[in-house]
Amino acid sequence: MALPEVLKRVPFPVIASPMFIISTPKLVIAQCKAGVVGSMPALNARPAAQLDEWLAEITESLDAHNRANPDNPAAPFAINQIVHKSNDRLDHDLEMCVKYKVPLIITSLGAREDVNQTVHSYGGVVMHDIINNKFARKAIEKGADGLIAVAAGAGGHAGTTSAFALVQEIREWFDGPVALSGSIANGRSILAARAMGADFAYIGSAFIATEEARAVDAYKQMIVDSSSADILYSSKFTGVHGNYLRPSIVKAGLDPDTLGNGDPSQMSFGSKDGSDAKVWKDIWGCGQGIGAIKQVVPTAELVARLKAEYAAAREQLCRA
Repeated sequence: MALPEVLKRVPFPVIASPMFIISTPKLVIAQCKAGVVGSMPALNARPAAQLDEWLAEITESLDAHNRANPDNPAAPFAINQIVHKSNDRLDHDLEMCVKYKVPLIITSLGAREDVNQTVHSYGGVVMHDIINNKFARKAIEKGADGLIAVAAGAGGHAGTTSAFALVQEIREWFDGPVALSGSIANGRSILAARAMGADFAYIGSAFIATEEARAVDAYKQMIVDSSSADILYSSKFTGVHGNYLRPSIVKAGLDPDTLGNGDPSQMSFGSKDGSDAKVWKDIWGCGQGIGAIKQVVPTAELVARLKAEYAAAREQLCRA
């Protein structure tokens, strides 16, 4: 199956993952102008009314860029919607996405036909993130257009399945858009993701260490200073397993080796006052690929490095 038109307009095969608290219009716009899909969670706009302002800012900025640069247009942008029952903002946030005709919606923590139908009503495309083949089938059965395979080593709420196995299983039955997430932070890994059968690499942690990211300086520096050995997989903080920076857990006064498990029934991402964001301010999510991150740089510089590494890797393979 051919890619939807909106995904054909992506100049470089990367979708930047939406990061809770971290991603804002400043980062999204920089990502899109650099040639990758920029994204952010709707829930990052707090209070909820701010989402209207942010979507207007992104839309107007990208439209202005495209008018001024017809030969070098920006990539489309995406908004992440948490469709878990705890998100009491979902109806409002979807209404805003309909208003601005957001090109790409990324859904997480559940697959819902009504959400997909709402996005399709204005011509939008839905990609749903999944951690295994079972959830992938459910997402497509409920009307998602594409899948984001969140494999072992990815930041945030990651799965435990190898990227090789997960993409292989999905491609046995699904020929639509697939993005692969999991320890991707250089151009060679982007090329590898495509060689495995993914259409896009899905990159998050590398963008935390950019000047445009809304992360405190200590978080950015910890990304630079850390490696895969510093990532801990735990369900303690949200009730769903995810990858976190071990040093941030220690800094918060906790023992990473005696955390125990969290309670999935207590998971909350959607409170209107933003109180549920506190844990993410103290405990910092991150994927295993950060060994490739050596310094905090502007988003355009990071994407330029990825493009150069990608081209070099392709050339090297062609010569082999």
